[in-house]
Amino acid sequence: MRDVKKYQGIFPAFYACYAEDGSLSAERVRAFTEYLIGKGVNGLYVGGSSGECIYHSVAERKLVLENVMAVAKGRVTVIAHVACNNTADSRELAAHAESLGVDAIAAIPPIYFHLPPYGVAKYWNDISDAAPNTDFIIYNIPQLAGVALSSALLREMLKNPRVIGVKNSSMPVQDIEMWRDEGAIVFNGPDEQLLSGLAAGAIGGIGGTYAAMPELYLKIYKLFGEGKIAEARQIQDACCQIIYKLCSGKGNMYAMIKAVLAKLGAPEIGSVRAPLSPLVPEDEAVVSEAAAMIEAALKKFI
Repeated sequence: MRDVKKYQGIFPAFYACYAEDGSLSAERVRAFTEYLIGKGVNGLYVGGSSGECIYHSVAERKLVLENVMAVAKGRVTVIAHVACNNTADSRELAAHAESLGVDAIAAIPPIYFHLPPYGVAKYWNDISDAAPNTDFIIYNIPQLAGVALSSALLREMLKNPRVIGVKNSSMPVQDIEMWRDEGAIVFNGPDEQLLSGLAAGAIGGIGGTYAAMPELYLKIYKLFGEGKIAEARQIQDACCQIIYKLCSGKGNMYAMIKAVLAKLGAPEIGSVRAPLSPLVPEDEAVVSEAAAMIEAALKKFI
C-alpha cells in the first residue's frame, strides 16, 4: 500500500539561493532549508518554477538538491522537480535525486516543441524509469508549459505504478476533481485558490508564495481540516491581497519575495537570475508594503 500521508500539507516551492556574484550558494541553500523547516512546513518542492530551474545547469540543479537534502532528509518530505527540455538530462537528474533519497520526483512536459500525448507519456516514463524506486508526480502547468494534462494521458500514466499524482497548477479547480476521480493524489498549485483546491479534494498544496508566508498557508490547511471554512477564507483572502501586491512591482515576483523575506528576518538568498527582472528603485515601496501586509496578517491570524 502506497504511503500518501507524507504528501499531505503545505509544501513551499524552494527558491533559488544566489551568492552576491550570482552563482548558486550551497551555504544559502542550507540556511534557507533550515529556515523553512523551522516554520513547520510539511515538505519542500525543489527545482521547480519558483526555483528558476530553467535557468540552471544540470550541475547547478544537483548542487541545490544535494544541499537541501543535507539539511532536510528525514525531517520533511522532499519532492524534486527533475524535468529538463531533453530526456537525457532529465533522467540524469532523476537518478541523482533517487540516490539522495528524495520522496518523489516530478516533471513538467517538454516545452517549446509540443509533443503528442504518447510522446509526453514516453518522456515521463523514461524519466521515471531512471528512478525506479521513487514516486513520480506529474506537474501540470499548461499556462507556462503550453501542454495541458488530459484525463486520457493521466490514465495512461497511472499504468506506471510509480506515478502517484499531479501537482496541478492550472487555474480550473475542476481539474483537481478530474485528476482525483482518476485515482491520483493532487496537489493544489495556484496559491490564490488553496482553500478551493482543498475543498475539491487536493491532498495539500505546493506554492510559489508559500515560503514568503508559510504560517498563513499552514493555518488555512489546519482550519480546513477542522471544518472552519469561514475562518480559513479570511486568511485566503489576505494571502490573495498579498500576492497581488507582490505582483505589482516592475521586478519579477520572486525578486520581490526575496526582498520581502529579508525584511521579515529570513536568511539572505540573493535576487533572481537574468532574464528575470531584478527590483528597480521604485519597487522598494512595494516591498515594504508587502512585508507590512504579511506582518499584519500574521498578527491578526496566527
